[in-house]
Amino acid sequence: MHAPAQPVAATRHFTILLSSTRRGARLARLLTERQLAEWGAESEPGLHVVAELAANAVFHGRVPGRDFRLTLRLDEVGVLRMEVTDARGDRRPRIGDPAGDGEESGRGLLLVAAYADGWGVTDGPGPGCKTVWAEVKPEHGPE
Repeated sequence: MHAPAQPVAATRHFTILLSSTRRGARLARLLTERQLAEWGAESEPGLHVVAELAANAVFHGRVPGRDFRLTLRLDEVGVLRMEVTDARGDRRPRIGDPAGDGEESGRGLLLVAAYADGWGVTDGPGPGCKTVWAEVKPEHGPE
């Protein structure tokens, strides 16, 4: 007699709180890389998106003493949803003018828009917080 097959989870989920520091942003990328490998998911677009969203949370959404939260979800058809929540709900991200040659900032959301199939911002989950999210469908790359 065989044991019944275990049901496959429709959505895989990972979440972690990280310090709002450069080290925390780097760790977000490394943990995303590890988690996507564990799930057997395509990693390149998601790594670029998480790197930018985490960097934005650290540089634009930081409140001293408050962490940011990284959440990853992979659904049954391979759509990866990445969410970064920070404590600066009053600072809404927007795509601005691209940075000039030699500039090291100003391109983050342009890169997110290039790698993601969609992105946006929601309030919360707590008071004064915001969540920036992006979704990448399987086999997506920059346009």
